[in-house]
Amino acid sequence: MLEIRRRGTVIEQETFADKIEKARNALKQADAIIIGAGAGLSTAGGITYSGQRFEENFRDFITKYGMTDMYTAGFYPFKTEEEKWAYWSRHIRMNRYDAPVGEVYKQLLELVSVKPYFVVTTNVDAQFYRAGFDADRIWAVQGDYGKFQCAEACHDKLYDNHDVIVEMTERQKDCRIPPELVPRCPRCGERMEVNIRKDRYFVEDEQWRNKRGRYEKFLNEVRDRKIVFLELGVGFNTPTIIRLPFEKMVASLPSATLVRVNLSYPELMAKIEARSVVIADDIGKTIAEICGA
Repeated sequence: MLEIRRRGTVIEQETFADKIEKARNALKQADAIIIGAGAGLSTAGGITYSGQRFEENFRDFITKYGMTDMYTAGFYPFKTEEEKWAYWSRHIRMNRYDAPVGEVYKQLLELVSVKPYFVVTTNVDAQFYRAGFDADRIWAVQGDYGKFQCAEACHDKLYDNHDVIVEMTERQKDCRIPPELVPRCPRCGERMEVNIRKDRYFVEDEQWRNKRGRYEKFLNEVRDRKIVFLELGVGFNTPTIIRLPFEKMVASLPSATLVRVNLSYPELMAKIEARSVVIADDIGKTIAEICGA
């Protein structure tokens, strides 16, 4: 038996099969589906930041800097830009360009493609794009590993980084890249950064703003219809982007349903428990079961 929890207290017990059937029926009956995806979804798709995958690909960085995983390594205070970009180029290439599209993303697309849908995600690995989701229906709120921006945000243009990232990884030695490969802003000449939200200089370019507008328009168009908010692997790192807004929208929209799949954080707002399905299990397994795979 699996448990549904309200603020940490067990309120009901249902089997995994019961929950799968409820989620499947909700999705079948939905007029529209809004996917909210966090780091747990990419983990389910194989993009793990620790363990064997990290150790095999960053052994030299582990030896030199004592790194333990890719998440904390992202905050390492490198002394030089050459060292920083040696690490980040490998991190980006591995997780943005070379990682295969996770099977869970393919199954998810099959599940929602027959309905009007929209994706809002905090993931920056572009798995939704690479899996074939409609680019006009994806709002990647926290940015994209595949883009550079001015570190000082002197202008709001973003720059594709594939070619230079590949060159950085191929030419680095002793955990450093050649000085001439350190990226510089073409406008002001200062440092470049990856376009991921980490400080007040995060650049929201025209495309980002258009995607936000499309998402808001979609919400307005379907708000009075049967909506399923399908929340996958969203924790409490940035709960104000997906998790809390989804709960509030379900609470305010009487025809809406929340399907939350989260192994670590299944807790639910008590007010919406009657119109929610909470599955505290592996996302890949859950999506495969819903699809009948």
